Amino acid sequence: MKETDKTTLPIVQMAKDNDDFRKVVKTGGKMQVVLMAIPAGSEIGAETHEGHDQVLIFVEGSGKAMIGDTETAVREGDLSFVPSGAYHNFINDGAGPLKLYTMYAPPEHDAGVRHGTKAEADAAEH
Repeated sequence: MKETDKTTLPIVQMAKDNDDFRKVVKTGGKMQVVLMAIPAGSEIGAETHEGHDQVLIFVEGSGKAMIGDTETAVREGDLSFVPSGAYHNFINDGAGPLKLYTMYAPPEHDAGVRHGTKAEADAAEH
């Protein structure tokens, strides 16, 4: 059985092992779990999700969370909550990758989506 077919996942280790910019690992009717790896000096990209709340949990690296008008440092063990309609961006300001898993409610991406790089993700969304 593939990891993504299970209902209980070793998500922290999966996030640490992930090198893809975005990798959807589980999609339900009302929520989705996605792994992300942001290279040093890069960012997720400024965006606003209408109708979607998002939680990001950081498992490796360091960066900046920009949510609304607030900027906060993030590192391993931190959680950021992005309410629906809030402008947000997450920037890797560390020397290595910023790795995390994120949950969208409801799902934001197609089930099974995998983008190796931010450029691939940007191209798929435009």
